[in-house]
Amino acid sequence: MTEKLSPDISFDYLDENYKEIKENIAEAAIKTSKKPEDITLMAVTKTVQPVFINHIISLGVGLIGENKVQELLGKLEYLKTDNLDMHIIGHLQSNKVRKIIDVVSMIQSLDSISLAEEISKQAQKNSLTMKVLMEINIGREESKTGFSPEECIERAFQIAEMPGISLQGLMAVPPICDTENEVRKYFERMNTLYQDCKSKLSEKAQLTTLSMGMSSDYVPAIIEGANLVRVGSALFGARRY
Repeated sequence: MTEKLSPDISFDYLDENYKEIKENIAEAAIKTSKKPEDITLMAVTKTVQPVFINHIISLGVGLIGENKVQELLGKLEYLKTDNLDMHIIGHLQSNKVRKIIDVVSMIQSLDSISLAEEISKQAQKNSLTMKVLMEINIGREESKTGFSPEECIERAFQIAEMPGISLQGLMAVPPICDTENEVRKYFERMNTLYQDCKSKLSEKAQLTTLSMGMSSDYVPAIIEGANLVRVGSALFGARRY
């Protein structure tokens, strides 16, 4: 994988974006009586060249998220991975689990029981425990995978019992909305579901993570309860395919 600099990105550009995002996160956290350090910033690095990823790591980003297994594996040898956490956040096919089971520290896009069973199987083969987030299809969109809100608690109990898996919380990508008020309603529903799940599973799993909010809506997501936000284009600029 090459590390050619794109003509429309510079390190100064990344510096400015990172500073603004951190300031926005801090302001949103304070509004909810949280500390800025209570909110984890994930840099979503889909299509981003390693040279830029390494720069944002040098700025203090300690967590990156990749959508595709093949892309993540192709970047690995170029990344400064010391003290770096890497998560899979895109739809994960069961036959790809074995390729990343000992590479990433969390799978955020656990969207089916069959996938959970494969993660459990591969984790046990590698004598490790994989942290996961259940992906919830909070908007009940046919085009998206994920558990329905209604089945979340029941499936969470199933997953929490599986060996080799540590259920850490929930993740969601709400529908595209016209207004902030609309998207906040989805975030609010997710937080209610997360708190309910957290309470009912307290003896089975200690849930700590509610992952929601992306470049366009991470501030309202934090205000509605997110403690992990996934930011890509607001940091790196528009996607380059």
